[in-house]
Amino acid sequence: MAWNVFKFCTSLRGLGSIVILLVLGVVGVTYYAVVINNYWPGLEAGEPETLLSLAVLILFHCLLAMLLWSYFSVVFTEPGIVPPNWRPKGDEEKGDTDQLTSTEFSADVENGRIRFCRKCNQLKPPRCHHCSVCGKCVLKMDHHCVWVVNCVGALNYKYFLLFLFYTFLETSLVTLSLLPHFILFFTDDDIPGTPGTLATTFLAFVLNLAFSLSVLGILIMHISLVAANTTTIEAYEKKITPRWRYDLGRKRNFEQVFGTDKRYWFIPAYSEEDLRWIPALHGLEYPLKPDLDAQEL
Repeated sequence: MAWNVFKFCTSLRGLGSIVILLVLGVVGVTYYAVVINNYWPGLEAGEPETLLSLAVLILFHCLLAMLLWSYFSVVFTEPGIVPPNWRPKGDEEKGDTDQLTSTEFSADVENGRIRFCRKCNQLKPPRCHHCSVCGKCVLKMDHHCVWVVNCVGALNYKYFLLFLFYTFLETSLVTLSLLPHFILFFTDDDIPGTPGTLATTFLAFVLNLAFSLSVLGILIMHISLVAANTTTIEAYEKKITPRWRYDLGRKRNFEQVFGTDKRYWFIPAYSEEDLRWIPALHGLEYPLKPDLDAQEL
């Protein structure tokens, strides 16, 4: 019997809050190991490394706050779904209100014609894909992420990238701060602490080292996707496309995801001006490369 990947994806819905609790569990273990077990006691005792402990604790809490803010922004922000009765701009301008059928639209995204989703029975805007887990069409869908229990799409992609960014910084900080304590496990020196606290330190170091390395690889991949103004799904579509129509240059590609207001680049939010003047942030319209845009006209 052949393995059905779509049925497997659908079963991921059941994970739900379990994954969120798992993430919070890792955060809890890390917090106990870094703050309660290792660095806060040294700060209270006034040890020679007080300034180092203070710096680690301040940076740890700042990065943790940004990580959790970004994480829950991805979890609770709708990735972007097709509005009811959405029609392409050309049809709205013409005042055409006749019901469109799937036979009137091509599924070929490269020719610029509007597509039709047979599962949702609705039109699909450019760069929109159907998610088998959510059971709906997602605007500029990148992928369905098990860790955030949500689709990553046009409206929360920036938040997902910031979650990766702050996760990498936080796990790297934890790995470096716990490294001296981890090395003690392989020496003949007496290690202060109970078996429980020592086990927590060991576990936190291993978990954060593993997460920092894995997240780094994912983060590098998504940086390259942002630079080319594409998504994980579209990266496969580009293999059969000689020229990617949405590549506007690295600067404008970056702004299509993060906006133009530098004050908002590192927080999971957008300025009102960016939301007003950058249609791509709403997931329904995307500017084309100038030369390709002129050819279509």
